[in-house]
Amino acid sequence: MTPPPAEDAPANNSGGKITREVVLAAALEIIDREGVEGLSMRRLARALNRDPMILYRHAPNKAALLDGVAETVLARLKVDSTDHDWTAQLRTVARDYRQLALTHPHVVPLLVTRPLATPLALRPPGTLRPLEDLLALLTGVGFSGSDALHVYRALFGFLHGHVLNELQEIVENPAETDDLLRLGLHRLPINEFPLLRGLAPVLASYNGATELERGLDILITGLTTTLTPPNRTRS
Repeated sequence: MTPPPAEDAPANNSGGKITREVVLAAALEIIDREGVEGLSMRRLARALNRDPMILYRHAPNKAALLDGVAETVLARLKVDSTDHDWTAQLRTVARDYRQLALTHPHVVPLLVTRPLATPLALRPPGTLRPLEDLLALLTGVGFSGSDALHVYRALFGFLHGHVLNELQEIVENPAETDDLLRLGLHRLPINEFPLLRGLAPVLASYNGATELERGLDILITGLTTTLTPPNRTRS
């Protein structure tokens, strides 16, 4: 049986002024605790100890709340557009993005899948800030605008796939000591999936941080060999 949702304690500033930042911070707390499905205007009003109608001054509906939460989280992703070592900066951004995803796993769908349903120009400005800052970083070291956009797409395409993969549940029986049994792969016919079954120890020992670095090595090596290197021309 699914346990009932936890009761919301009134926000610490329940007697103070309600601002957009306060509303979004409380919404993020609810999503972190219960997922997007646990958020509603009424639930949020209860957490803030306010009448629900007050919240509509800051967010007209739940969709606007979700967009605001995505902006709040992405505001923590900083890009140093003045860094001349663009590959090091890409690695820093990638590591920070992964950490944001692990800290707020229920927000990941808002960052990865929700934007796909919204035209670029209609997305909340805050969600476009990493794109603008990375374009500034890359064009600042000599990439053309089109190549800089290609780098951004390649990086975040990889990051989105990585965080979704890292957050998935792969262990079926945690008490089992045999990797094949822990993952439930013993159910797969051995004559049809010999390679996948054989990789059970590798799958069971998955390390997100290590996998991220390996992926970045491949990605950055590919980018530097297929695109015109900054401030240089192809020979």
